[in-house]
Amino acid sequence: MILPIYVYGHPILRRQAADVSLTDENLKTLIEDMYETMYHANGVGLAAPQIGKSLRLFVIDSAPYKEFYPNEDARKITFINPTITTRTGEEFPFNEGCLSLPEIHEDVMRQPAIDITYFDETLNQKTEHFEGVLARIIQHEYDHIEGMVFTDKLSSLKKMILKRKLSDIATGKTKPGYKIKNQ
Repeated sequence: MILPIYVYGHPILRRQAADVSLTDENLKTLIEDMYETMYHANGVGLAAPQIGKSLRLFVIDSAPYKEFYPNEDARKITFINPTITTRTGEEFPFNEGCLSLPEIHEDVMRQPAIDITYFDETLNQKTEHFEGVLARIIQHEYDHIEGMVFTDKLSSLKKMILKRKLSDIATGKTKPGYKIKNQ
C-alpha cells in the first residue's frame, strides 16, 4: 500500500524513534508498504518516521545511482533497529534531496564510510561496512530515526535562504507527485 509521506514541519520528523519490536506481526507488511511508497515517490531511501511511524526502521535501494556510479554495488536493504558504530574519513559534500523536503536539494557534508549493526528483513543481525553512495544514503536515513533532516546540517545562512521553501512545504503549498501529510 502506498502511504502518505510526512513532510517538513510535521513533529514526528523531529522525534527520536523507538526500537522496533522484532515480534511485531505487522512488520513484514510495514516493510513492503515502505518499499512500495519509496518506489512510487522515486526515492532511494525511506525511514519509518517519514510515513508517520516513530520506529527505528528504514529501507534503501541504491539501484538508481548505479548509472552515475557504475563501480558501486546496487543494494536493496532493510535496516531494523540500526546503530552506526563508526564513521570514518574526511567529510565531503554531496548533493542530497529528501522525500520529506520536496524540491530542495543541497550539498551536505558527511563522512564517506560507516560501520552499522542492524537486523535485516529476515531478523538476522548483521554488522556491515559501507562506503560511498551507500554510506551516504544510510546516514541520511539514519538521521531520520534520530529526529533530524538534512537541512539541519546546513549553515545558518543556507537555512535562511531556504526559509521560504521550507515554509511552503510545511504549509502544504509545495505539491510533489506523491501523497504527503503536513501538520
